[in-house]
Amino acid sequence: MLSLRDKLKATAPTAGKPKQVKPAPEDCLLRETVVPLKQFTLPDFLSGQTLTLMQGREIPDCHREEICFLDTETTGLSHGAGTVAFLVGVGYFTGDTFVVRQYLMRDYDEEIFLLNHIAGHIEKSRVLCTFNGATFDMPLLESRYTMQRMRNRYREKPHVDLLPISRRVWKLRLKKCNLTSLEEAVLGIQRQDDLPGALVPERYFSFLKTRDFSLLEDILEHNAQDIISLAHILDRLMRLHDAPLLAEEPEDVYSLGKIYEKRGKHDRARMCYRAADQGSMSLLARGKMADSYRHSGDWEAAAKVYGKMIAQRQGGVGPLIAMAKICEHKTKDIPAAIEYTRRAIVLAADRPDSDMPALQKRYQRLMMKARKE
Repeated sequence: MLSLRDKLKATAPTAGKPKQVKPAPEDCLLRETVVPLKQFTLPDFLSGQTLTLMQGREIPDCHREEICFLDTETTGLSHGAGTVAFLVGVGYFTGDTFVVRQYLMRDYDEEIFLLNHIAGHIEKSRVLCTFNGATFDMPLLESRYTMQRMRNRYREKPHVDLLPISRRVWKLRLKKCNLTSLEEAVLGIQRQDDLPGALVPERYFSFLKTRDFSLLEDILEHNAQDIISLAHILDRLMRLHDAPLLAEEPEDVYSLGKIYEKRGKHDRARMCYRAADQGSMSLLARGKMADSYRHSGDWEAAAKVYGKMIAQRQGGVGPLIAMAKICEHKTKDIPAAIEYTRRAIVLAADRPDSDMPALQKRYQRLMMKARKE
């Protein structure tokens, strides 16, 4: 009869090939691309006043070599714990070149190295520049730093996010303002065989399974082009905010006027509205011009613009009501206010969307006011 010891020996696993242990990674993959400075027109000094006008919050003066251009490629579009930035590219000017450095994690255990490199670049820079980074790239990186128990070194870094700025300037004309659309319409760049962003996560997951690095080449090229385009878009936006009449399309000039108006630069806003007063943009430009004068208390100038709109039958009943209000409350010309209101009622009769009861009430009130006088 076998003893307990013999039974244990009999059931013990036989020695086989020793299990291979994956060596601990020493770093993530680095790829560097150098572009000659002559391909860029971004000036050496960037005015903080212009950057602040663009961004809507204070950005300091800086030299182009102090800007870190950043873009990520991720495993998804959410900010969940399972989404990581497997590739982060940074671009910066140095000497007579523009350098793109891309950090790629070939597996999840290389993420800490990637994050450490990026933290170093951001920490050395004075201003961070991204495209949709404020709502996507940076919050995602912040969550990854938290997951890795690393200190977030960039939360207070001045940040220029080119996506909302681009939308304010070009959305009226272009409708779509993703980076590829801006490259084509604004920079005249046509990408060839560019990888759609929706395919990026799938490509990376396939690489993790197969270790076929060729699957990532298109992603690296796409990311590098994104970073180069950031520098060109920043340059174009700064020039337009400094000299808005350089814009070739009236829609863009009008949009720049709205930005100036929002920032309290009313004279420059009106300059843009006057320049945009042509063709299909005339109605919008004149309406904003008149509103600008009215809000600043220049009723005479506002009345001139509304008068032009009425003469050319622009804006429906709006300019007529605006003139009625000016005549009643500012110039105290009640008969003129009554006439403008009457004309508005006549015009509104053919427009089902007009507020006829309000117009009639205004007309009756003005008639009673005229009788008392």
